[in-house]
Amino acid sequence: CEDCGKSLIGECKLHGPLIRAKDRVIPSRARLTLPHYLTLRVLELRAGNQQILGVFAKKGIQKRTQFGPYVGQLSTKLTCYDESRLVLQVLKDGGKYFLDTPNEDCGNWMMFVRLARNQEEQTLVAYQHCGEVYFTTVKPIEPHTELKVWYAADYAKFMETSAVFIKEESDVSPLPPVAKEPIDPWICSSCGSTFATFALLESHQCIHKDRV
Repeated sequence: CEDCGKSLIGECKLHGPLIRAKDRVIPSRARLTLPHYLTLRVLELRAGNQQILGVFAKKGIQKRTQFGPYVGQLSTKLTCYDESRLVLQVLKDGGKYFLDTPNEDCGNWMMFVRLARNQEEQTLVAYQHCGEVYFTTVKPIEPHTELKVWYAADYAKFMETSAVFIKEESDVSPLPPVAKEPIDPWICSSCGSTFATFALLESHQCIHKDRV
């Protein structure tokens, strides 16, 4: 204690505790990469103060606007799975790898974009180009609209899942109807868990009756 000139274990009983000054909180890498016309909103607060975030437009965004590439760590197994986000894989040097984002400091803002549950709410399409994944708007996005993504048709085949097709504008020939596939077609034979893609099933760590 500088006031009484003593070295103490713990607080000084005469002058009390020190006033602690906290460092300024630095945003994560992913949050710092967010374009200026997009914003993050907290949609839900779960146990352990876990925030469920969504990406929203602050102003209108034109159709055919490209975002990316998606930043993540190449991994043979998915270490971080969130059912509200797309699982992404890329082909690199003849191998198929996950784009893994275990935390916000190893990815960019695209890791916050939630998947589209149906055709109406989809605003982005995900696809692979030259070993990278990009998102592109498939229709004009109005201000305060959440950006939601699903796989492009070819990328859906690569990811072994179904494609969600956006309704084409009147001056473009419509796509032929596509047979709907079940949302969770892949089932674990040991624990019965269901997965949207074979890749998720393959990376799933099954624990069943005390047997890993």
